[in-house]
Amino acid sequence: MSHPLPSGFQYSGIACGIKNSGKPDLAMIVGDQPVVAAGVYTQNVVHAASIDWNRARTPGAQIRGVVINSGNANACTGEQGVADNEEFARLAATELGSEPDQILVLSTGIIGEPLPMDKISVGAQQGGADLGADDAAFDRAALAITTTDQFVKTASRQISTPQGTITLTGMAKGAGMIGPNMATMLSIITTDALVAPADLDMILREAVDDSFNCISVDGHTSTNDAVIVMASGKIPIEGSPANTLQQPMREICIELAKQIPADGEGASHLIEVVVTGTQLDSEATAIAKTIASSPLVKTAITGADPNWGRIVSAAGYAGIDFSPESTTLRLNGTLLYSKGTPCAFDPAIVSQTIVDKREVEIELSVGEGPGNAQFWTSDLTVEYVKFNADYHT
Repeated sequence: MSHPLPSGFQYSGIACGIKNSGKPDLAMIVGDQPVVAAGVYTQNVVHAASIDWNRARTPGAQIRGVVINSGNANACTGEQGVADNEEFARLAATELGSEPDQILVLSTGIIGEPLPMDKISVGAQQGGADLGADDAAFDRAALAITTTDQFVKTASRQISTPQGTITLTGMAKGAGMIGPNMATMLSIITTDALVAPADLDMILREAVDDSFNCISVDGHTSTNDAVIVMASGKIPIEGSPANTLQQPMREICIELAKQIPADGEGASHLIEVVVTGTQLDSEATAIAKTIASSPLVKTAITGADPNWGRIVSAAGYAGIDFSPESTTLRLNGTLLYSKGTPCAFDPAIVSQTIVDKREVEIELSVGEGPGNAQFWTSDLTVEYVKFNADYHT
């Protein structure tokens, strides 16, 4: 897979035996020199040691890189988990010639099991030796962060400026235990822009609100979620960093975020819920999230059932006041409900549009207000239930 890669970074991904499958399970993404880094993390009060470690260090201007293991979350592992996380950082720092405080740590996988530190120790050495700045190295890292993912998730954007071309390239993982704020997902984005820590933090948080906080598979917010962006500072920015970086950062985050419910465990559809007409964007988000989280809506899409009643009633219990008489609903472009009344439509035709398209669009307008939101989710299939029933056993 070919990616435009920002200058100033190297990547590696290796298998060190954390996963019983033998698949790649340890990645490093590091700057040639200390870089600026910012992060947004899970809001779950039950969270992994890595989350506290990273929160204490971002935003920051002296980060050397991030090390990631997959297959073990190192969450709910007590003081041993805290010590193992610190040791993981120390091992990576030794390979990079930096201090442990300059290393961010991400873990993902089974909750409640201690990290296999003997394997981590060997893996850190292998990962440090395998670092490269080419596409193959990036691809190895992107694969090594995955767990139940069916495909690797990557995205890139480039911006031409008088000072040079700025590149943003990111990777993500996630397929299940996905709920806003955030989900069982990780994402790491690198850029060669020159930007201060506070500015990068603000740009990332705004982008995450429109992307990773607008996806759901099962509404389950995990213990290890994180989005980290690192900037090497190789390309200066003239004027406001936000004016240059905000839109491409938003675009890359949305592209990465949408790939997660598209890969939802057992999913057959990616569902986009678009809500307009509220007074505030936050009100539209609340309605969209409620629709996207409804098992009845999700299973209707699985069954290609244009059941508009499930969608409208889900909107009605979102806790947002709106008038049904001002509400319209379209499914894949077909008007199903208008001004509090069902519309005449051919259910077989609408059903076939669901069957024929992997992406399904639900458009709900609840008035004339300026508020709007988009939210993405997957449908709910028998395969999802089987997978998660057997996940640990």
